[in-house]
Amino acid sequence: MGPIWSSYYGNCHSLLFMVDTSNPTQLSASCVQLLALLSAEQLAEASVLILFNKIDLPCYMTIEEIKSLIRLPDLIACAKQNITTVEISARKGTGLSEVLRWLEDTHRMNG
Repeated sequence: MGPIWSSYYGNCHSLLFMVDTSNPTQLSASCVQLLALLSAEQLAEASVLILFNKIDLPCYMTIEEIKSLIRLPDLIACAKQNITTVEISARKGTGLSEVLRWLEDTHRMNG
């Protein structure tokens, strides 16, 4: 789906980007997609929420290692967008209240 995402950028005020933390082999592809989104001029004003999903599943990498590997601090420092991160488990509901709060706050700012 990544190649056609740009068709949907117009009038976009917020962006949720999900990373599957249980599958580190896909991490580099996720990072490339995220960098493409952050560099898109149409999304320069969008608020971005990066969701680190499946934190309840065993993985040989910690969430801190994953964030370090994608150079998250550098991404946040260099991006034009306001970036927030949340660690979630969609299955267990962990972190979902933070996601809803972010959506409400973002909608309030852009509404």
